[in-house]
Amino acid sequence: MAAEVVYIIAFLVALTCGVLLWRGYQRSERRLLLWSSICFMFLSLENALLFVDSVIVPGIDLRLVRGLVTLVGMSFLVYGLVWERE
Repeated sequence: MAAEVVYIIAFLVALTCGVLLWRGYQRSERRLLLWSSICFMFLSLENALLFVDSVIVPGIDLRLVRGLVTLVGMSFLVYGLVWERE
């Protein structure tokens, strides 16, 4: 039961961070906030997939899908950190 609560809290925290970063981007139009918000949205999706993988359908292994979602999210953040200049 405790693991399920932690998965849900992690999802909500990542989603909240993504939304707040997106709102900050809309106000200031700083591109790093855009890339960070996209990254956190993918991280929240990864946390949702972790919950599905561990709680809802534990018989199906979604590690590869979760890893790919995390890789895509982190790629957006790395792109924003390396290639975008303000």
